[in-house]
Amino acid sequence: MNLHSVEKIGGTSMSDYIAVRDHIVFAQAAEGTQYQRVFVVSAYGGMTNKLLEDKKDGTPGVYGLFAEGFRDDNWVAALEGVRAAMYEKNASLFEDPLQLRAANEFIGERLDSARQCLEDLQSLCRHGHFSVEDHLATVREMLASVGEAHSAWNTARLLQGDGINAVFVDLTGWQSAEHISLDERILQAFANLDLSKQMPIVTGYAHSEDGLISSFDRGYSEMTFSRLAVLTHAREAIIHKEFHLSTADPGLVGEDNAVPIGRTNYDVADQLANLGMEAIHPKAAKGLRQNGIALRVKNTFEPEHGGTLITGDYVSDTACVEIIAGCRGVYALELFDQDMAGKVADYDMEILKTIQRFRAHNVAKDINANTVTNYLATNLKTVKRIKTALEERFPEAEIRQQKVAIVSAIGSDMQVPGILAKTVNALSEHDISVLAIHQSMRQVDMQFVVNEEDYEQAIRSLHAGLVEPHDHGRAICLAS
Repeated sequence: MNLHSVEKIGGTSMSDYIAVRDHIVFAQAAEGTQYQRVFVVSAYGGMTNKLLEDKKDGTPGVYGLFAEGFRDDNWVAALEGVRAAMYEKNASLFEDPLQLRAANEFIGERLDSARQCLEDLQSLCRHGHFSVEDHLATVREMLASVGEAHSAWNTARLLQGDGINAVFVDLTGWQSAEHISLDERILQAFANLDLSKQMPIVTGYAHSEDGLISSFDRGYSEMTFSRLAVLTHAREAIIHKEFHLSTADPGLVGEDNAVPIGRTNYDVADQLANLGMEAIHPKAAKGLRQNGIALRVKNTFEPEHGGTLITGDYVSDTACVEIIAGCRGVYALELFDQDMAGKVADYDMEILKTIQRFRAHNVAKDINANTVTNYLATNLKTVKRIKTALEERFPEAEIRQQKVAIVSAIGSDMQVPGILAKTVNALSEHDISVLAIHQSMRQVDMQFVVNEEDYEQAIRSLHAGLVEPHDHGRAICLAS
């Protein structure tokens, strides 16, 4: 049995090196050794937003500006803004002038190379025989890689200064002419590493012939983390975040009411990911689940806490609601066509193709005889593009959009008679109108579509009605 763990550190945690060093590397070391641990690191908080686009509101970063207007030079200013932000971060980390110079030279060289590539592509595509769209996926991959290379190189160098034999493991394939699979790249990088004496600090982005971002978008670092754990046969996979995986958002229900859930399964993790509250990307979780590797989610700032253990076989001892979660800023896109009756599947297929073309995340869906409603977690600009495309495809249809929120009660086993009525009652007691309800026969989650202004109260109401009265936030026994 292997002794090592593979651990991922999120961007917000990465932004605080002292916390990473003291709370993760030192405080959580195994007895008798600092090693047998592999760290996969995200870019510093907000850096990938600057390089690509804002994950929440879609504000374009370097990639977004280049993709939308590659004939102008707005992206250049954005790239130089990234350089300034990275140099400023370096200055906050390295007091020694020689170390700071080395850090700036490392990332500066990558930024210079990226700029040269974009300028060459810009020049090439100004000729009519070349299309920038053919290269945008590669541009996105290249820019994303810069963020993780920056944080991983810095962390390895800083840990070396603090007495750890840290090794920078660069999976970005920077300037490599070799196009290999993700698995091959990981295995090559780890072939000569001794985990008993070395601590690998690994870039969350890994270059592969299929394109990691093309396949997993912003969940790419979790895919690297997952495959690394699987290929090296890790004892355990650990994700360090700036918060616990709790029964609800403490900022909404109060820190005294929300508590870490302790145990759950990958099915629950999938439901959270669907709402955008990722414990881990579903495709990354698949490899861990299939290989029997447990996932632990820990709070960076509470190293003594065991966190939440996620396994494939866990089921709560009694039927329970484990988590109240949700997402706001969702757009309900409703398409009604009287001619749809009897042809719902054809309409549904075309609508889904359009949504996928614009890369919008579909949280939920309603279908009846002549109406299909998709609930999309994306920005207004993307919704309008989807709506326009559907209007062209279905000129006789009535299409409308409405901004809503979704709240969800989630648990590994919620198969208790009356739970739906109990949940609806918890909302109605606070005069919250339910616009739509989704509950599958497997009964691992119940989704309620509400007006966006009711989101926070809906979270508080469900938590107060379903979780807080039962053992202060632990598994709620609805049968009792």
